[in-house]
Amino acid sequence: MLAGASDVSTQVGRSFSGLRERLRDATSAAHRELDAQLSAIDLTVFSGYRRFLQASAAALLPLEAALVDAGVARMFPDWPERSRSAAIAADLGRLGSAMPWAVRVSPLTQSGVLGTMYVLEGSRLGAKFLLKTVADSADPRVGEATAYLSHGTGKRLWQSFLSKLADDGSCDEDEAIEAARLAFAAFEQAADRA
Repeated sequence: MLAGASDVSTQVGRSFSGLRERLRDATSAAHRELDAQLSAIDLTVFSGYRRFLQASAAALLPLEAALVDAGVARMFPDWPERSRSAAIAADLGRLGSAMPWAVRVSPLTQSGVLGTMYVLEGSRLGAKFLLKTVADSADPRVGEATAYLSHGTGKRLWQSFLSKLADDGSCDEDEAIEAARLAFAAFEQAADRA
């Protein structure tokens, strides 16, 4: 749903496909674990969907705040179009749910921004499948709170992220990989508490 550890030896300036593959390989176990955690939540019932959104917000909100603090808009001028904080807050409001507690995240470097964005932008791919599950809900409240899952639909945000990843020759791959791992860990911690 969102995007293992292997001994990854890296250097600055490797190719985009290589970095993308290393990010995928380095986070694959965390991705599977998070998918398993979130798959246990029934998104077709009100309480389950609310729990999913609360867990997602508990990680997404501080991660996006850390991205803003690190200057994500300088790297991604379309950041306002990418940010999903307002969308998830709107969904929680529609469900009558207060904003959740937040996972604590560390400040990000420029390379850390890319690793974190890898996880957040990749999660849009999984959101498409989750949206299909939510559509099966008999509870109309669930179907009315899909701004987060449908955010960015029809836009090429993943593809443009991959282009940025390919163009950034100054990326410290170790930092990017560590940030991606920490982003997955934030979502795992939030899912544990949900």
